[in-house]
Amino acid sequence: MYIVIVGAGDIGDPLTEIATQGGNEVVVIERDEARAERASREYDCLVINDDATSKETLEDAGADRADALISTTDQDATNVMVCLLAQELEVPDVVSVVHNPEHMNLFRQIGVNTMQNPQHLIAEYLYRAVKRPSIVDFMRIGEEAEVFEITVERDAPITGKTLREADEEGLLEGELLVVAIERDGEGEPITPRGNTRIEAGDLLTVYSSKGATPEVTDVFGHTEDRS
Repeated sequence: MYIVIVGAGDIGDPLTEIATQGGNEVVVIERDEARAERASREYDCLVINDDATSKETLEDAGADRADALISTTDQDATNVMVCLLAQELEVPDVVSVVHNPEHMNLFRQIGVNTMQNPQHLIAEYLYRAVKRPSIVDFMRIGEEAEVFEITVERDAPITGKTLREADEEGLLEGELLVVAIERDGEGEPITPRGNTRIEAGDLLTVYSSKGATPEVTDVFGHTEDRS
């Protein structure tokens, strides 16, 4: 892919590293001279030290032939302007960071894919690591629903039961679904079926419409702080 990344800051830097290591053709636009110089030294890509809110700059970066443009600056107004220009240049996939949640609707109205408030997401992950240490990883879906990974403890209510048995006993009440199972000794993740038996030590990927509440994590043997 040909990707234009706007901004070489806290988000743009690791994004550039990931994109270049993935074998993509990457162009970075950064108007801060020191950041631009650092990016040009560290990454195998073209770095343009200029203002991305200028259509001419985007054209110099080849945005008119890019597969995607990602705007990562710390100013929502700048990101909006960059995205509008990218759309004018008919970039197929335009993505932006949004720092102020109140601006989300504006980005949606102009048809831009967004990542909301990365600082808040980081804070939420850190809080979750303390509040719910049993959760290995998680992704929020909507207001409450979550997909998360959790390890099954030996004395968990679900241990030794098939998914059908767990459902019949009310352990999987509501919209609580086991999506995948990773088990030591198995080369590939196990696709859950009704007769799939849950074992201690299994790493489960779980969908819960109510999120990873204490009542949900109890099913897998993790009794944690309910305050």
